[in-house]
Amino acid sequence: MHFIPEELDEYVVAHSENEPQLLQQLTRETFQKILQPRMSSGPYQGRVLSMISKLIQPKHILEIGTFTGYSTLCLAEGLKPEGSLDTIDINEELFDFQRKYFDASEYGEQIVQHLGNALDIIPTLNKTFDLVFIDADKDNYINYFHLIVDRLNPGGIILSDNVLWSGKVIQTLDPKDKMTKAVLDYNTLLKEDDRVETVMLPIRDGLTLSRKK
Repeated sequence: MHFIPEELDEYVVAHSENEPQLLQQLTRETFQKILQPRMSSGPYQGRVLSMISKLIQPKHILEIGTFTGYSTLCLAEGLKPEGSLDTIDINEELFDFQRKYFDASEYGEQIVQHLGNALDIIPTLNKTFDLVFIDADKDNYINYFHLIVDRLNPGGIILSDNVLWSGKVIQTLDPKDKMTKAVLDYNTLLKEDDRVETVMLPIRDGLTLSRKK
């Protein structure tokens, strides 16, 4: 959904950095072959992720929720030359699709894919992170936060996607709507947890930036 008038949104996109050609190809193939292609970050949010990563210049990135790898490649643009990006997804059918595009980029050797449940995989990663992107099952956002916050380096950033949840966060909550409740609880956690400082951005479906103190 658009949180500003559509024409103004189009102006913002037109006057932001262009989408790289490889990501244009990835977008086309995602829409041609993959179910729910709108789950991909898209060109504008992708440039936002790229810019944040370039500003941070992380050595280690963790991504929870790979989908077809669009956001992965955007985040990788800011990696230090000796850095690594661990990305986790539960959908084995997308593994080879992701790998094709990772290997077609200049970051292929730096990107490590993990297939399975992120709650099981994260504790096995023997490193700390400068940048984490959470974009997976919303009902586990709080669990992911508690797993990663102590693995985040001081000054490190957590990016959380879909925090406005198509505007449902300001609507009357349906008691049966567990996903919206999960997003609401997560947003409250980020606001109140004194280990991080947080700003919510009305980008696409909402993107929260939280910095570890």
